Amino acid sequence: MKRLAATAAITLLLAGCGGGLYLGWGDCCDSGAPSVSITTAQTSVAAGGSLHVVAAAADNDSGIDEVAFYRVDGGIDTRLGSDGSAPYAWDVPVPADGRSSVSVFARARDGAGNTADSNRLTIAVTP
Repeated sequence: MKRLAATAAITLLLAGCGGGLYLGWGDCCDSGAPSVSITTAQTSVAAGGSLHVVAAAADNDSGIDEVAFYRVDGGIDTRLGSDGSAPYAWDVPVPADGRSSVSVFARARDGAGNTADSNRLTIAVTP
């Protein structure tokens, strides 16, 4: 009876301070960032046109939730949208604002919320 009372007291003490016992299977923590890269078959794009990009993303622990696509506008990263399933692709609108190139990148987010950015891809814009 003393053992049962002691077990109950310890359980209540742990519950009161936020502690406890974790029973589970598999990994409890995914602290690794996913990997992501971006590419296009286009060597240039017309001003006012669109640039078709494709991203490859992988994560060893919790899988990929989404890949978001960004265009760099004067040093500001503009989120264009995201794709939640492979193959991850996006048609990037290219402004007709006189720029000579357009830069884009992809950001992958895994199931644990970790993110990683791809390399920046810069393509010439023709008038």
